[in-house]
Amino acid sequence: MDKRELPKSPETQSQQRLRINQNVIREISFDDIVFDMAEDTTFSRDLLPERVTSLVGQHIRIRGYILPSFQQTGLTQFVLVRDNMECCFGPGAALYDCVVVKMLPGRTAEFSIRPVAVTGTFGINELKGPDGNHLAVYSLSGESVR
Repeated sequence: MDKRELPKSPETQSQQRLRINQNVIREISFDDIVFDMAEDTTFSRDLLPERVTSLVGQHIRIRGYILPSFQQTGLTQFVLVRDNMECCFGPGAALYDCVVVKMLPGRTAEFSIRPVAVTGTFGINELKGPDGNHLAVYSLSGESVR
């Protein structure tokens, strides 16, 4: 029997999708991560619909505004909000209207008063204040801010 190299088996469709999806950035908006929560309700993960939980671990791009802080350059973490705070963001804002962004090691962002597009990996990480109330539930491992 000839010991020549056998031809490689062709990629299955699921292998092709996985290879392609690893390079795909899914565009989402804050509207895509909204969930029903009454004003006096305490957050629990079972409030999150499947369309939101299915984003965990996905490579996404979301547009919004960097919440102002004292630091303007070299930001390694910041809060991305839906709106530029001319309306109803800040204390008491809906949990789904902000994403806590932590830039990957060696990457930073610059503050801008204009909307930015942040690319990274989406996650659900509950952030609570000293009083035990939720401040945020979404996170992003930030790769780039433009």
